[in-house]
Amino acid sequence: MADDSEGTSKLNTDEEKHEESSGDDDNDTNDNSGENLEAVKSFRDLGVTDVLCEACDLLGWKTPTKIQIEAVPLALQGKDVIGLAETGSGKTGAFALPILQSLLASPQRLHTLVLTPTRELAFQISEQFEALGSSIGVKCAVVVGGIDMMSQSLVLAKKPHIVIATPGRLMDHLENTKGFNLRALKFLVMDEADRILNMDFETEVDKILKVIPRERRTFLFSATMTKKVQKLQRAALKDPVKCAVSTKYSTVEKLQQYYVFIPSKYKDCYLVSILNELAGNSFIIFCGTCNNAQRVALLLRNLGITAIPLHGQMSQNKRLGSLNKFKAKSRSVLLATDVASRGLDIPHVDCVINYDIPTHSKDYIHRVGRTARAGRSGKSITFVTQYDVELFQRIENLIGKKLPAFPTHEEEVMMLVERVSEAQRFARLEMREHGEKRKRPKDRDGDEDDTEQASGVRKKVKGGSGVGRGGGKKRGGAAWRGGR
Repeated sequence: MADDSEGTSKLNTDEEKHEESSGDDDNDTNDNSGENLEAVKSFRDLGVTDVLCEACDLLGWKTPTKIQIEAVPLALQGKDVIGLAETGSGKTGAFALPILQSLLASPQRLHTLVLTPTRELAFQISEQFEALGSSIGVKCAVVVGGIDMMSQSLVLAKKPHIVIATPGRLMDHLENTKGFNLRALKFLVMDEADRILNMDFETEVDKILKVIPRERRTFLFSATMTKKVQKLQRAALKDPVKCAVSTKYSTVEKLQQYYVFIPSKYKDCYLVSILNELAGNSFIIFCGTCNNAQRVALLLRNLGITAIPLHGQMSQNKRLGSLNKFKAKSRSVLLATDVASRGLDIPHVDCVINYDIPTHSKDYIHRVGRTARAGRSGKSITFVTQYDVELFQRIENLIGKKLPAFPTHEEEVMMLVERVSEAQRFARLEMREHGEKRKRPKDRDGDEDDTEQASGVRKKVKGGSGVGRGGGKKRGGAAWRGGR
């Protein structure tokens, strides 16, 4: 952007004219934002400059969402903003548009820092910034763990306009990368602020706040407000304005939520039964541990269901690979831990299944928010075993509604027991061999994280109906023999 001075100066004059003509409207929107939600029909009404309105059109953003109507005019007026809105409500656009407009007015390298709790979310925010700012040449850098620090240092040396980072890796660069600092920073955004603090990034965030300018603008966005976030608000924001489009914890209206009460030992059978019943849909299945996500992915692949895992013990390349395969619809089931519960926007997710019930009730809101995004409908099903009743009641209390039971047929589920037991046995065997392989350093660069290559499951069962038929054991052994 800074390189293209002619384009930038033209955009600057466009923007100044536009701001002069729309400044009064902004004030009206603030004074009675609740009443004006209906009156605002376009991003132009919010005071967004023409070039960014065109970018919104290209992305298919026809009308602003509630959080954007509330937050964008305030941000354009120069205020610090706390944005609280349910997941899937367009929070990224609410902070990206004002930042890009500021960047247009005064182009500057290392202009904005966006802190996020997970690597996947960082890449997604970067994509949105680049899509919105493509016509004005915005350069972004993603700084997250699991990727070579030297290559990140080279990107930072080019001084991008926007840095999107996880707190831990950003701190590594601030301490160890020569010539990199954020002393000229104009904007700080903390997205999913409650999760950043829950993941014990508190010390890193404190350090980052000490090395960036006090004279800056700060945006705090989250779907849930916690005591830690309130503490952070006092430390980091000046006279902030709160934009809350949902005062209580809520899930979107078009989401149909169900539960299934089942005995713990038949969880896998019920899962396979529901996946068969809703075949043709795409699913995200949330598990409580990395181990469980990997095991259930292997189990489903043994039954011929195209499943792929995404969890914290996979390398960053594998995590992005899994996500991309799922986004491209070449896999219909994503088995994930809570690493995927925040912010990920995958439009085609039809159903979220909580295989393991979340221990923190607020995580339920984030998980089920992966479906029914941006006005679409979706379904969520939560498995409740005899050990989960109290946790489930807490979730119902939090969202303020009683969930209906998802209809299941016990006789049909019990018919799957034999096939599923055989697939469980193979999955356990592969998990054990997988663990042994990971301990051998010479195999570290192998494909241990990708369920398909690592377990060679495809050859075991053709079409999923032959689980346990001849040849399984022999194939299972051969897949791992190479590295011994």
